[in-house]
Order: sequence, then structure tokens, then C-alpha cells
Amino acid sequence: MALLHDDRLFPADPTTRDIARRLYATVRNLPIISPHGHTNAGWFTSNEAFPDPAKLFIQPDHYVHRMLYSQGVRLEELEIGKPVIENPRAVWHIFAKHYYLFRGTPSRLWLDYAFQEQFGMTERLSEKTADLYFDTISEKLATPEFRPRALFESFKMEVLATTDAATDPLTDIQTLRAGDWKGRIIPTFRPDSVVDPEFAGFLENIDKLGQISNEDTSSWKGYLNALRKQRERFKSLGATATDHGHPTARTADLDDEECEALFATILNGDADEDDAEIFRAQMLTEMAKMSVEDGLVMQIHPGSMRNHNFEIFEKFGRDMGADIPTATDYVHALQPMLDIVGNERDLTIILFTLDETVFSRELAPLAGHYPALRLGPPWWFHDSFEGMMRFRETATETAGFYNTVGFNDDTRAFLSIPARHDVARRTDCAFLARLVAEHRLDEDEAFTLAQDLTVNLVRAAYKL
Repeated sequence: MALLHDDRLFPADPTTRDIARRLYATVRNLPIISPHGHTNAGWFTSNEAFPDPAKLFIQPDHYVHRMLYSQGVRLEELEIGKPVIENPRAVWHIFAKHYYLFRGTPSRLWLDYAFQEQFGMTERLSEKTADLYFDTISEKLATPEFRPRALFESFKMEVLATTDAATDPLTDIQTLRAGDWKGRIIPTFRPDSVVDPEFAGFLENIDKLGQISNEDTSSWKGYLNALRKQRERFKSLGATATDHGHPTARTADLDDEECEALFATILNGDADEDDAEIFRAQMLTEMAKMSVEDGLVMQIHPGSMRNHNFEIFEKFGRDMGADIPTATDYVHALQPMLDIVGNERDLTIILFTLDETVFSRELAPLAGHYPALRLGPPWWFHDSFEGMMRFRETATETAGFYNTVGFNDDTRAFLSIPARHDVARRTDCAFLARLVAEHRLDEDEAFTLAQDLTVNLVRAAYKL
């Protein structure tokens, strides 16, 4: 038996399903383009075998351990945060015992895809099959075919973008570029740690930024120059985009004197929450202006209340599955920035949201007007068949297909990348098939769109 049905996610109606099958057949084996994610470039530098199934599937995937934690499994039992898992088989057994929790979730689709397509499993994971899975996966991980570079190539990956702090030395990226391996791994400039006054270690990060850029970051002018230099450094190592994970989408347009005064307040440690928010807002505008100068694509990922569970944050740090979506305003928040750069035809700003209520009300109308704006795919909590379908249904009528940017997987779990792209391809083909069956789109147009949504739009949007 197979873990997954060949017609998964396709329409139940036979006529529409046949159209979806034909569309999917043309995109199924196209290369994977991953322009935004959080995988580790060091995997490909060392090209060492992944140590064990728990380290590969459980520890890096907050979708997995947040579900287990919600049902009473302690993160200590999963050895979360440890550089080496001491009892990987025991951790795996906990996961297998609770695998039923993932029924009907996107994680179940992703995991079963990896288990079936990459490891040849045919019987569902459970407490009964835990050792079979652990031993089979462990055995394959020890083979050359399952080293990171070999997997990159077997996944037919065209490009993989990491996400890196503005002060990151990018040592692994440099090593890869200097070597003879042809896999394309590129960095993405993420300046949150030096533009968000509420980021842990912010003042120390500002000092570090000054040291590595040889600029005086105690002055507003020197600070901006340091950021420009780091952006150019990232660009010289292959970066095509920046990424901004702010609490809100607020932007601002302060004059130079106001900026200098606010920056001084921030550095003096006298800033309150309002000062921090207006500073982040101004920095989104500054980053957009720099993107006009240097051509880097700008991604904005707002609307997550990070580290909602403070006890977990204190014990384990960031990215432990306790980030929660919040309502987000875009229309008023983005206007100061759009008044300056929104009409730039050579600028690309990709907007993401965790607030689905804004797709048809705010984001699609904005992207359907401003030349600089594009809509990113459903993100994080909405990276699912239902989330992607809701996005297509609510955004297409106003923004069309060509003000969107295809798909990106935004993952830390390397083996989930092919599964996530497969879900996106199947979902788009299902949506296009319905339009054809309802005579809202000709079939030849649907075949063109399937290719565009899979590879062409993402290459164009991210300048790949």
C-alpha cells in the first residue's frame, strides 16, 4: 500500500479531476525553486550525513513539536535545543506514538510524502512501526545518496535561499561559492536584529554592524551606510532579496532631523514601545529606498506575535512554535512607504500575511494597483491546501495571477521542501482545473498558468 493517493488534493468531480491530472503532469517534475527559507547553508558545506531521524524530522520542525507540546509532550522529552540528541530512538518513539495527532494536517502530508518518496515506507507510522521507520531511515541516512548535496540534486533544486542576519559573516556561503559544487545556495539579507530596538542584544548588534562595516553606527548617517555596505556584501555573494519580520506592517516618512533624534533616543536606551514601533516603521521605508538603489527584492513578513509562551522562550529561545498570528493593517500602514516608492516599476516588494481577512479587502487591491507590490504565497499557518485555495479564490479576482509570485516553502525542515512544493503544484492545478471546467479559462491558458505559477513567476519576482 502507498501512504499517499495519486489523486490527493485533486477535485472529486471526475471531469475536473481529469483536467487537474493533465495540468499536474506538466509541472510535476519541474525544478524546485526555493527563494525563501531557513535551512542551514552549513549542511551543504560539510556535506555530512544527517545524524538520525529525530534530528532530521523532529528537532528543526516547529510544526511537529508545537503539536506534540499542545498535547502535553514536554519539549525536554524531545530533547529540543540540544546540539546532539542523546536518545534519538526514544524521541522517535514519542513522535510515532503521537503521530495520529497530525491527521488531516499539512504536516501529515509533508511527512508522509518524505516517508514514502524518499524512504520507501508503505505502512503508516505508529508506535508499532516506530522501530521499522527509525532503522530504515537511519540506514538510508548513512548512504551517500542521502548526504545534503545529493538530496539537493535528487530534489531537482534549481536554487535554495537561506535567511541570514545582517551581521552574519556568511562563511558557509563563501565556502560554497569558492568550491566546485554547482548547487546554487544564496543568502537573504535579514536585518531584524539591527533595525528592531526590541530584538535581544540590539545595541550590541549595532556595535557589531559598525565593526564589520567600518562605519560609525552611533550616527544616523553611519548606521545607514553600514546597512548599505552589508546589503552590497550579501548581493556580492548571490543574494537577490531582503526579508523583514516586523510585528506590524507600519511604515513612516520622517525627515532627517526626526530620524537623527529618534535614533539617538534608541541608542541611549530611552525609547519606549511607541519609539520602537516608529523606528521599525521608518526602517521599512529606508530599506525600500535602498532596494530602489541596489535592486534587492524586498519581502515583508509582518503580523506574528513572537514567543507568546514566555516560559518556553526563557527555556528554549526563539522559534519554538509559540508564535501566534495577529490582525494586521496594510492599507494605512504601508501608505507612507508607498507614497515614496510604490510607483517604482523596477522595485519589487512582496507582501505576506498571517491575517487571511486582508487578502480580498487590502492586499489584493493594493497589489492590483501599485507597480512595486506583489503578493507572497500563503505563509506559515496557512501553508496548506485549504490556505492556498482560499488565497487563490480571494486574491485572484482583484490581483490576478501575475501580481503573485508563485510558491516558496519557508521551511527549516530540508526534507519537507519537495512535499511542500508538490502540495502547491497540486493545489494550483486543482484551482485551474475548476476554472477550465466552469468555462472561465481556456485549457491552453491553464497549461501556461500552471508553468508560470510553478517556476516562471518566482524566477521573475526574485530575479533568479
